[in-house]
Amino acid sequence: MTDLLDRARGALHAQPFSMLLGAELMNTGAHELTLCLPIRDELRQQHGFVHGGVISYLADNALTFAGALTLGPRVVTGEYKINYLRPAINGTLMARARVVHAGRNQATCQCNIFVMDDGSEKLIAVAQGTINRMAEGTEIAAPA
Repeated sequence: MTDLLDRARGALHAQPFSMLLGAELMNTGAHELTLCLPIRDELRQQHGFVHGGVISYLADNALTFAGALTLGPRVVTGEYKINYLRPAINGTLMARARVVHAGRNQATCQCNIFVMDDGSEKLIAVAQGTINRMAEGTEIAAPA
């Protein structure tokens, strides 16, 4: 599992947006993983809550990484849905994603997003998505 975790961390670190936000891959198993993001002021909206886009990013990335555990590293999000349950204010966001079902080219994944603060964990959002394997020969646009 260490090799898998190292490869997944390498993929995360290759994402400039993930590095900008400060996301970290904490652990990974055969069909699930945990992605974390410390809350800081730059991630808040005008009411002091973590912006929904930050939580959505975390869900999207965790779902995609979970799909990659089954489908391989060349995957993209086909779609996902998120339900926000309560705001996050302080602590660390943790997205735990897992594969629910996988075929040859597509995986359905679920993600629970929690906030850890003062040793307690609260569920703040749930998401489900479809992750697609990219077809062989599919070109990936290079950054401009």
